[in-house]
Amino acid sequence: MSKPVVAIPADIREIEGNVWQATPNQYVRAAVKGADVTVFLVPALDADNDFDGILDRVDGLLVSGSRTNVHPSLYGKEATEAEGPYDRARDATSLPLIKRALERGIPLLAICRGIQELNVVLGGTLANEIQEQPGIWDHRKPDTPELDVAYGIRQKVIVKEGSCLAGVVGAGEIQVNSLHRQAISDMAPRLAVEAVAEDGTIEAVSVIGAKAFAVGVQWHPEYWVGSDQPSNKLFAAFGEAVRDYAATRHGIAHRTAAE
Repeated sequence: MSKPVVAIPADIREIEGNVWQATPNQYVRAAVKGADVTVFLVPALDADNDFDGILDRVDGLLVSGSRTNVHPSLYGKEATEAEGPYDRARDATSLPLIKRALERGIPLLAICRGIQELNVVLGGTLANEIQEQPGIWDHRKPDTPELDVAYGIRQKVIVKEGSCLAGVVGAGEIQVNSLHRQAISDMAPRLAVEAVAEDGTIEAVSVIGAKAFAVGVQWHPEYWVGSDQPSNKLFAAFGEAVRDYAATRHGIAHRTAAE
């Protein structure tokens, strides 16, 4: 039996004058190795994506991080250059995919920009340059070309007792690599806090009443999925939810064809 398929929305990148549809390889690698799935990259388009047609063909949605930020107009704020860079095609692709995946009960794992998109889709807002707020640490990515250093696991978060995430990685303290300058401000009503940093920054959420696995994390489990136990467990749990969905979907399709 073929492996289930997970969609990853792409970003727009301009390289040497050409416009590229791009996704960091660390997310693809983590999905393939950590969740044991096949990956399908969804092009970031301002329009013309058939979201239901895409979701008809996949069994899960992985929403990656990105160097771009969600456009503030999408959560009721005025955009400034300081809050950029932006990627409106990514916004126009990821946000509808998240919305429809949740409505259809398709498993969802949202990482970094992804957790921020999830909050915006469900009616929440974002805070920019959080390191400038009183009492908030500097969560930004270290300025180094060495990726193993930049993505080093160095920050403690506290996983809430009884949460969905606690069922995956355990409750209490875990060490993560949280790299961001934006974070959830007003949390969407349908989201529940799963984990927080010691400074109170929301680091993980789940969707209340979701039909399937629907978790967002602000850190980067994809980078160390092969060696870090919490990262591995998170992708394994996502993969298991994807396989469960695929089994149900293909079972229904098989019965319908037989009829």
